Amino acid sequence: MTQNSADQVHAVGRRKTSTARVIVRPGTGTWSVNGRSLENYFPRMLHRKRIQEAFEVSEVTGQFDVVARVRGGGITGQADALRLAVARAIVERDEEARSTLRRGGLLTRDSRKVERKKPGRPKARKRFQFSKR
Repeated sequence: MTQNSADQVHAVGRRKTSTARVIVRPGTGTWSVNGRSLENYFPRMLHRKRIQEAFEVSEVTGQFDVVARVRGGGITGQADALRLAVARAIVERDEEARSTLRRGGLLTRDSRKVERKKPGRPKARKRFQFSKR
């Protein structure tokens, strides 16, 4: 590979139990997620739009190639982890994009996770049906 390592940027994004590591380098806008194309890995249009939102907000759509490794969680968690990782990579490349990405809410990690099940209950907060008699 003849790609200059100074041109590429690494970033990590997380959501729920998903982790996404991305490498963003100048190119034509091709995506590789776990060795597959973006359309193949994320068949839902909603997920693809959320992932590419950082490029659209910072107005650099189609200028970078993205290679991503995504692990853990489900499809939505992986998509949101990838979205955060791409936004962080854009900021690392261009610090002026930070304010626009921040206004778009793309640099904030969504810290919500599944609450653990409590003992003596069927789920985390649900209680068994109360019987007076």
